[in-house]
Amino acid sequence: MRKYILIFGIFILSFGLLAQEISHQTLVINVEVPVRVFRGSMFIDNLTIDDFEVYEDGKLQRLEAVYLVKKQNIERKEEKKKFNPDTARTFYLFFEITEYSPRIDDALHYFMQNVLLAEDNLVIVTPMKSYEMNPQALKLKSNDEIVNELRSLLRRDAMIGSSEYRSSLSDLTKLTKAFQAVFQSTGEEGIRLDTDVSSEFAEAYERDPTLLLATLIDNYRNVMERLEQLRYIDQSKLLDFAGSLKDKEGQKYVFLFYQREYVPQVEPSLLMKIESEFQSSQHLTQNLAGLFSLFKRDITFDVDWVKQAYADSSASIHFMFFTQPAQHVPGIRFEEHSEDIYSAFRQMADATGGMTESSANPFMLFKSAVESSENYYILYYTPLNYRKDGQFKNIQVKVKNTDYRVIHRAGYFAN
Repeated sequence: MRKYILIFGIFILSFGLLAQEISHQTLVINVEVPVRVFRGSMFIDNLTIDDFEVYEDGKLQRLEAVYLVKKQNIERKEEKKKFNPDTARTFYLFFEITEYSPRIDDALHYFMQNVLLAEDNLVIVTPMKSYEMNPQALKLKSNDEIVNELRSLLRRDAMIGSSEYRSSLSDLTKLTKAFQAVFQSTGEEGIRLDTDVSSEFAEAYERDPTLLLATLIDNYRNVMERLEQLRYIDQSKLLDFAGSLKDKEGQKYVFLFYQREYVPQVEPSLLMKIESEFQSSQHLTQNLAGLFSLFKRDITFDVDWVKQAYADSSASIHFMFFTQPAQHVPGIRFEEHSEDIYSAFRQMADATGGMTESSANPFMLFKSAVESSENYYILYYTPLNYRKDGQFKNIQVKVKNTDYRVIHRAGYFAN
């Protein structure tokens, strides 16, 4: 199963962002910008319309209205022009996990008891499929019953949906153990065969150690390529989902739980000894060094393009990086394998005015992200000299004469 092809392929809609014909027609539109203002971790709820400044592509704009919203309720408003903000909420909980953690139970209980209201919409996305909660379930079932059902779904779908991914990691671990077992150093005597290695490897080593090393390198590379295919991020599916969010009315909240990834690698000390023993076979030692060097993966999609599409959707994405520790296997080093995902999705969260949190405890991640998103201002302005030219318009919101932290979506497409 391709992890992200499925996850972001759940909502497949026609995405016409780039296919639209560019027009230079002058129109009058209103732009809505949800804004959150913090001092440290505390939300600031006493700001007025005169405290805000909004810039579009560096030009100061005229604010038409400001609304203070808590959960679904408009607590305060200042209007130079009347608007009707849609504060209905839709939550998307994405679980990109390879195994279920009991700590997720706490996050689900917290969400059902303290966050989700009867009027809210909820979509749960697992490694297998998406589930949209029937609003009647909140009336007919207890929170515990709903959490138990969700736990069962997540356990099953994580086990089935990530089976090929886990199998590939298991194969990598076995191959790394083979490197460790087959090639053991005895100082000046060079490399010897470990007594615990299988007879298959023993016979292959006795026949041709160089051929065995080449075979292990090729097998490891093949499994790594398979693993990369499984975690390939399809840009078109990301854009499809952004398009579906844009079409959804009201306030949209996306919470993505992502488990930290590791890949097994040969210990550097053993790697150096193998390279020394086989230094006459330079092509092998070069391949070996490249295979186990610090792995730097290129991001497979245009981050700026995707960031703009999600900012345009007016959804807030919260990226929760679940940092469980690496497993311990003697003689094997487990390297961080999530740097590309973390970097890309952190930038996407920033572009939507969402949060990025990292912790070993998914409950604390979720609680922090939810609390930071439930209170916000909605600002409205009419862009000066608006032109429907299909270009991305950058938005910057400032609060006058303060050092507050202000977060909001990065902009919108003028289409």
